[in-house]
Amino acid sequence: MDITDLKELYADVDKRMEAATEHVRKELAGLRTGRASVAMLDPVHVEAYGSLMPLNQVAQLSVPEPALIVAHPFDPTLLSAIERAIQKANLGLNPSSDGKIIRIPIPSLTDERRKEMSRLVHKYAEEGRNAVRQVRRDANDKLKKHLKNHEISEDDERRGLEGVQTVTDEKIAAIDELQKKKDIELLGK
Repeated sequence: MDITDLKELYADVDKRMEAATEHVRKELAGLRTGRASVAMLDPVHVEAYGSLMPLNQVAQLSVPEPALIVAHPFDPTLLSAIERAIQKANLGLNPSSDGKIIRIPIPSLTDERRKEMSRLVHKYAEEGRNAVRQVRRDANDKLKKHLKNHEISEDDERRGLEGVQTVTDEKIAAIDELQKKKDIELLGK
């Protein structure tokens, strides 16, 4: 194993850890904080043209007010299907239609619901940190295997382990920061 192999290992580790961090970012973006965000509707899929399609592919979504999302269907015949899909998504939203657009008011969150959402934020963040640690474990195992097979020196293994740990620390710090920001949005702390 030479320096290019180590660089490839670092690149792979970074890519896999970044994917875990990005997954946490998307999960947290979909959590409702009392403010309207079109990302809240990412899990909604509409029965359209014989298949399930993401809501953002059958309607233009906008946020004209902090507590309102408006869905303007590209095809007016999908109006009722979009309304049903939003209700079925169990997001606690109650859409209303005027025949042309769908208004989705965002209810304010109760203290109990905010705490529940905060627990979910912590769960998603912990899952992300565990995914990052699993990538680190895999990379460290590879390095130890290379050392055992006498493909790298002990110094190279130590440098490799330190490099992997540095990337791990960066990604976990990024996840911690995402968690902290979401908690501030939810709880104001």
